[in-house]
Amino acid sequence: MKILFQGSLGAYSHLAALEVYPEAEIIPCKTFDECFSKANENDKIKIIIPESNRITGNIGVEYLIFKYRLNIYAEHFHPVQHHLLGLRGTKTKDIKHVYSHAQALSQSSQFIKKNNFIENVSADTAGSAKYVSENKNKNKAAIASKLSAKIYNLDVLASNIEDEKGNVTRFLLMGKPVMQPELKKDKYITSFLFKLKSKPAALYSALSGFAIQGVNLTKLQSYPEKNSFTSYFFLCDLDGHIEEPKVQKSLEELGLHCEDFHVLGVFSSDKFREK
Repeated sequence: MKILFQGSLGAYSHLAALEVYPEAEIIPCKTFDECFSKANENDKIKIIIPESNRITGNIGVEYLIFKYRLNIYAEHFHPVQHHLLGLRGTKTKDIKHVYSHAQALSQSSQFIKKNNFIENVSADTAGSAKYVSENKNKNKAAIASKLSAKIYNLDVLASNIEDEKGNVTRFLLMGKPVMQPELKKDKYITSFLFKLKSKPAALYSALSGFAIQGVNLTKLQSYPEKNSFTSYFFLCDLDGHIEEPKVQKSLEELGLHCEDFHVLGVFSSDKFREK
């Protein structure tokens, strides 16, 4: 099995992929779009994509979910622990510039301010570690994973520097073939997107079926359609399997109010949700 992720080797997406499929061939891509595009062209490729973070919110891949409409097979919650990485023999007091992804810098802002570091935004955390390793300048450090330190031969100068403990990112495992689990007694998530017909109170009317049927929506986000500020798509997750009668009835009611409706996936709810 091949699993693609965005970033360099050692990225948190790399770690998440190792946790989900440790025996798979894990391949880095430069961009999220490259991940989605390759999976869309090859049925044998899966991708693992960060969707949201407990502290900083959405990662910003929704437009690609709308564009490619790949099937979601699973969700995986990965604890994020940030570390300050520098060249061998470097001390924290030697560091002036720190490099990382914008979210990692934001999530470690207290540590950065305390040490008066100059922030430098990079495309990804592991790529920052690679840059520091190749640059050979002891006043530069990266915020990244311990796996990055191992891969790029760096020292861990400070561990667990994130502002809030319990920092977790939700990842989605996706691919082109449509597959869903058989309905059993497990807990499930059904994920879908929709675009409403243009009429007054359309969203209120569309969501009423969920309230009537007692279906819990765990995610509802709106995003403007491409080149428009008046037409919106909605991305939604609900508790339950699409084959459950109450879920079916809710979605049937929703469909009456939609111009576009697409099921993105039905998958088991991650055990992390129960913590």
